[in-house]
Amino acid sequence: MIIEDDTAIGEELAFLLKNEGYHPFIVKDFTDISGQVQREHPDLILLDIGLPDKDGFSLCVSIKSSVNVPVIFVTSRDSSMDEVRALSMGGDDYITKPYNIPVLLARIKAVLRRKAGTNEPEIIEAAGLRLDLTKGIVSTENKKAVLTRNELQILACLMQGAGKIISRADLMESLWDNRIYIDDNTLSVNVTRLRVKLAELGMEDLIKTRRGMGYQL
Repeated sequence: MIIEDDTAIGEELAFLLKNEGYHPFIVKDFTDISGQVQREHPDLILLDIGLPDKDGFSLCVSIKSSVNVPVIFVTSRDSSMDEVRALSMGGDDYITKPYNIPVLLARIKAVLRRKAGTNEPEIIEAAGLRLDLTKGIVSTENKKAVLTRNELQILACLMQGAGKIISRADLMESLWDNRIYIDDNTLSVNVTRLRVKLAELGMEDLIKTRRGMGYQL
């Protein structure tokens, strides 16, 4: 659902989303937006702040109080205070105009993935390891190690795809989906640190580098 009072921007967003396989719905009547949200049951809302009848901040609170739907603010207001306010009122992300199209689409994809993953298991088991996602601890039968947030997400991604080659790009996207922003060099550093901790558990060669392709557990 696109809640945007600038017709040109709303139609542009709808065009982009339709080309990506989504089914966009543009709000045109701003008198009862909350009612439209309840009738349409959107999977995601793109919300502007400056609207005719009620500002986006208040509208987000109103929507979130009755419907469990993720909201991404898409606005020309670029102050850090506005972003903090938007997120504190229930917003799931905040994007400023003029937006970068690939980044916008990636953020939408990330928020939808987080929504779909709300019922993911708290424990992952693979390759002789047990990973507790809530405590950030990886263990074998006899030993355990505490992981950093980055190490935890990298290992979770590898364990969920155990036996498959996971590209560096996919690992970085997984981290980004969880609001962890790292570059290629930082990924290498974290994989190295993770390998050291796994070696202390007796799993020295568990993470294999597949040159030119990625990593494999």
